Amino acid sequence: MTDPDDPIPSEVVSPADDPLAALGGAGGFDLGSMMQMAQDMTAKMGEAQAQLAATEVEGTAGGGLVKVTLNGHLHLTDVAIDPSAVDPDDPSILEDLILAAWTDAHEEVARLQAQADPLGGLGGGLGGLGGLLGGG
Repeated sequence: MTDPDDPIPSEVVSPADDPLAALGGAGGFDLGSMMQMAQDMTAKMGEAQAQLAATEVEGTAGGGLVKVTLNGHLHLTDVAIDPSAVDPDDPSILEDLILAAWTDAHEEVARLQAQADPLGGLGGGLGGLGGLLGGG
C-alpha cells in the first residue's frame, strides 16, 4: 500500500531504476566517488595540456616556401621563408603564403587538441557528459 504523504511511492522507484545507482553509495550517490572522478579528470586534463604545450606542429604553403611552427597552445614559435618567396613588387603573395601556412598548422593543432581531450569534448561543450555518468 502506498503512503499518501510520500511524493514518490516506493513501488514506482526501485533501486534498479535509480539513475544514480551506478555511482554507488547509499541512496545511489557516492560523493567521494564523484570527487575522485573529478580529481582524476583534472589530472588527465593537466597532463594533456602539458603534452600539447610541448608539441610543435609545422604548417607549410607554396610547396614549402613558407613554414610556420605552432605549439599545442597555438603560439607561433618559428617562421621560415624561402628567399624565392619574396617578391618586392607583390608582397601580398608572401602574405597569403604565411596565412596559408599558419592555417595548415592551426588545423593540425586543432586535430591534436581534439584527440588529447580526456573529457571527450567536455572542455569545449557538453559532448562528454554521457560517459561521465556511466551512460553513452
